[in-house]
Amino acid sequence: MNFFEVLFDETSGAPVAEYGGDPRWSGVAVNFVESVDGVVALATEGESGAVVSGGSRADHFLMGLLRSCADAVLIGAGTLRAAQRDLWFADSIFPEARDLYARVGRLRPRLYVVSGSGQVDPAHPALRDGVLLTGKLSPREILERIGADGHQRILCEGGPRLFTELAAAGLVDEIFLTLSPHLFGRFAGDGRKALTDGRDLGGQPLRLRSLRRSGSHLFLRYAVGSAS
Repeated sequence: MNFFEVLFDETSGAPVAEYGGDPRWSGVAVNFVESVDGVVALATEGESGAVVSGGSRADHFLMGLLRSCADAVLIGAGTLRAAQRDLWFADSIFPEARDLYARVGRLRPRLYVVSGSGQVDPAHPALRDGVLLTGKLSPREILERIGADGHQRILCEGGPRLFTELAAAGLVDEIFLTLSPHLFGRFAGDGRKALTDGRDLGGQPLRLRSLRRSGSHLFLRYAVGSAS
C-alpha cells in the first residue's frame, strides 16, 4: 500500500512509510480536495468530495492518515449535513489502513461541529461522541473551546466558509490540498464552491512544504503566512 511518489519534502521527523514522510503538523491544518478549475464542493445530495477527487484511493488514504495525526477534527454544520453517515474517524474513510492509523495516532479524534444556529440533526451518528459548538463564536473562540479540552493538533475539513474565517483570522498553520485532475466548470447560481468563500484574504503568502504524486493527482502541503 504505497500510493505516493515523493517529488519534494522539506519536513523532518519520523516518516510514515506509506506516505513517504512525516505528515504531522503543529497547530491548525486544513485538508481539501480541489479540481483543476478550483471546485471543492458540488451542489449535489450528499458529500461531494469523492466526486471531486474522482474516487481517489490515495486521497482517501491521506484523509484517514491526517485524521489519525489529529487530536480533534473540526467541521462546519454544512459539512455535517452533507454526510449523513460519516463519523470522521480515521478508519471510516479508509478501513484497509486501520492498523497503520492506530500506530500513527488515534483512530477516533474528537469531532467538533460549528453551527451558528444550532440547527443540525441531533441524531446524526457523528454527534454521539462529537461536540456541537453553537452561537456566534469567533474563529479564535472556536479554537479556544477545542483547546480547553486539551486538543492541540486540530484538523479542519471544511467547509470553505469555515476555512476562510480561520484563514482571515490568521489561525491556519498548514494546508493539505489534493489537486484532482478534473474540470467541473462554473456558472451563475450553480451552488458550486471554491476553496475560499466570502472574504478578501489579501494575497496571504504560502510556502510549499511538500509535493507528492499519485497517478495524475497532486498532493500539496503548504505552510501559511510564510514567504514563498
